[in-house]
Amino acid sequence: MTDDSFSLRKIAVPAFGPSFLFGLGEGAILPVIALTVRQLGGSVALAALMVTLIGIGSLVTNIPASLITTRYGERWAIVGAAVWGALGMALCVLAPNLWAFGIGVFMVGMSSAVFGLARQSYLTETVPFRYRARALSTLGGVMRIGLFLGPFVAAGLIHVMGIGGAYWAGVGALALSALVALRMPDLPTRLADEATTDLAAVRAPATLRSVGAGHASIFLTVGIGALLVAAVRASRQAVIPLWAEGIGLDAATTSLIYGLAGGIDMLVFYPAGKVMDRRGRAWVAVPSMLIMGVAMTLTPFTHSAVTLLLASLLIGFGNGIGSGMIMTLGADYSPVAGRAHFLGLWRLMSDIGSTGGPALLSAVTAMLSLAAGIWCTGALGFAAAAVLWYWIPRNERHPAR
Repeated sequence: MTDDSFSLRKIAVPAFGPSFLFGLGEGAILPVIALTVRQLGGSVALAALMVTLIGIGSLVTNIPASLITTRYGERWAIVGAAVWGALGMALCVLAPNLWAFGIGVFMVGMSSAVFGLARQSYLTETVPFRYRARALSTLGGVMRIGLFLGPFVAAGLIHVMGIGGAYWAGVGALALSALVALRMPDLPTRLADEATTDLAAVRAPATLRSVGAGHASIFLTVGIGALLVAAVRASRQAVIPLWAEGIGLDAATTSLIYGLAGGIDMLVFYPAGKVMDRRGRAWVAVPSMLIMGVAMTLTPFTHSAVTLLLASLLIGFGNGIGSGMIMTLGADYSPVAGRAHFLGLWRLMSDIGSTGGPALLSAVTAMLSLAAGIWCTGALGFAAAAVLWYWIPRNERHPAR
């Protein structure tokens, strides 16, 4: 398949459909995990801990995910991850106690890591470079749309079946995701774009250790930028509701502000991917983090619903134009030999940032104030912009060259 004959529309359903459905399934269960813990007799603190198990499951499974994808291939890894996640959700709804419920939630996190790595590797292999950012931005965008719609789908089943309906909605969505993934075409690996790649190196077996050592300079430069990006993105989910509560807004107003910010987020992912493909990665990566840094810095100065909404919309816009940015950079720098291993390490760094960002926000808030914590998050955004500006070439569309 040549670049001229390639079309994202031709692979839209098999490539993006599973991601949308997986996001729909996750979105269906996320709002009810804490409520389920409380129903099973857990404390508020334990409920908060259970919510983090999805992130922890993803964090510790990134490296095994690379091994699974290398052994079984992207398509079967995606199918297996969807099935595993569906089993985890079924365990959640059938769990007789908190231990079994926690295992089910952890399984969902594990499946998320394998699914995410395999879908990224699949598109990296099959989509020509000139369309790569658009493909990966769309991938991130449809996942976000699924996460956004999931709670609404769950709400209908909860009304009929009780809180367990949310988990059955998730099971159904992930089962459909597996079925759609089975129809993913086995497109040939694209080696033409790797003009300087030695064929002997492609055929040589790559190990996790060799890939990590051979690309340490990437992980310690652009990888640090990706870690900081993930930290800012994860923290934003707590910043808006916490500050809204701090200035006395009610839950309905807070939800509306959060939803509108999410709406802006979902509207701009494809144009941003197009800019990355045509002008270069830095043209989106740096502005995305600068905008989020400015928005975070301004948030503590808001004292009404209107001003917080404006800051939140700016946060949503900055986050939205960066949709797929971490995946695109990881794809660009990943080698042909050992690509899954590289992406596993890359996603591990991203997940460390996703875990560390909210932890930093919490720690600074506990020691100083919520405003100080939000300003620290904004500083991370500026730091991410500086790292990405310095390390991503601005005169070449392909950073890895």
